[in-house]
Amino acid sequence: MTLIKSISGIRGTIGGKAGETLSPEDVVKFSAAFGTWAKLRANMQEGSPAAPPRMVIGRDARLSGEMYSQLVAVTLRSLGIEVIDLGLATTPTVEMAVPYHQAIGGIILTASHNPSNWNALKLLNQEGEFISADEGAAVLEIADQNQIQYAKVTAFGGYQEDEKALERHVEAILALPAIDREAIAAKQFRIVVDGCNSVGGFAVPYLLERLGVETIERVFCEPTGVFERNPEPLPENITYICSRIRSGNFHLGIVVDPDVDRLCLVCEDGTPFGEEYTLVAVADYLLQKKSGNTVSNLSSTRALAEVTEKAGGTYFASAVGEVNVVASMKANQALIGGEGNGGVIYPELHYGRDALVGIALFLSHLAHFKGSANMLKARYPDYHISKNKIELDEAMNVAEILEKIAEKYKQQQLITLDGVKIIFESGEWVHLRPSNTEPIIRIYAESSSESTAEHLARKIMIDIKEIIAF
Repeated sequence: MTLIKSISGIRGTIGGKAGETLSPEDVVKFSAAFGTWAKLRANMQEGSPAAPPRMVIGRDARLSGEMYSQLVAVTLRSLGIEVIDLGLATTPTVEMAVPYHQAIGGIILTASHNPSNWNALKLLNQEGEFISADEGAAVLEIADQNQIQYAKVTAFGGYQEDEKALERHVEAILALPAIDREAIAAKQFRIVVDGCNSVGGFAVPYLLERLGVETIERVFCEPTGVFERNPEPLPENITYICSRIRSGNFHLGIVVDPDVDRLCLVCEDGTPFGEEYTLVAVADYLLQKKSGNTVSNLSSTRALAEVTEKAGGTYFASAVGEVNVVASMKANQALIGGEGNGGVIYPELHYGRDALVGIALFLSHLAHFKGSANMLKARYPDYHISKNKIELDEAMNVAEILEKIAEKYKQQQLITLDGVKIIFESGEWVHLRPSNTEPIIRIYAESSSESTAEHLARKIMIDIKEIIAF
């Protein structure tokens, strides 16, 4: 059983001892700490409203969500914060609702791609963006030192529901100049949707209907919270929708994770488009309209850099993590950015991974492209990423191991922004990154050959084992 307190939020398994799992006590404790931090931050800013402060909450469909959402709402109200509850909502919908309601922050109850026995509190600032590392550390300090001041009974916060948040979200997507609803509708796309038994089961079909897609087949779209497949949208976990597409007559498959911030696509022949290539394809579409810069994290495919540079833009790599990608996007005025796990961030809408806007952009691209999804994928550089990890003893000095790897490969181009990334003269690369929560090193390698990518990863793993042996 697990409880992980990190800068990006609080997550853990359900059931077990308080402090060792994500128990009701922990939900109250960290909700109170975040609410306290958000109020202090709002009070320190000029022009902030005197009272009452508002906070937006929402949740995915997992079984613990409703009960834990009620705990969060009551806790925030006891701090004197008015709660705006979206109920079942995608993560990007909550993100967009925070500035809409002029809230001081937001809490999303979702463990993203983790199994159904997990849940988490994802924490948003008043811009509707994930809090930074320093802000996360401040929240944890408030929780650890129990620096909570509850409101008097006459100053409890109010409570209201917002049932229009998804509608506003989709309306904002449809209003984007890059979205061509007429072209999408004219193509008469036939699409299969895998909603992972969560909020994507109703959010994605609603978006498609508003885009003019008439033929929509639903797979795992009942938001029961009982996931009928592994919720991470990797190729090995989406075999059902792939087989359904192969046995039918469809143009595309759309797969999302439980909170709809990751987008995976399936071609008309039932083969995955590739999670790494969701962002590449969307960026290609936008770069055809307007030259600009792009950002992805260090563990993402170099195909994005090649597509960007071909269009006259500049590519920038950030440390892993949405908050780091967003910071780099802002600093470099990026047109588009995201992560190679299917995360698309389009600043013209908002600074957050958003599968819904990714879908609308991709369908606009496909509608203008003279060919199928498979043919579109063939336009891009064909790279393969091997994803691995090596487990370590907790007593091992991970920083020292990475330093020795960097020394061994010092003749190659090295990037030490986030772990160590080794870029070889051929353009092939290996990224070693320590986990923030577990004694492991993640090892990603990319090459134009799948076997070469796997060989590079294995070679680095052997290097690490040799370092450990000495």
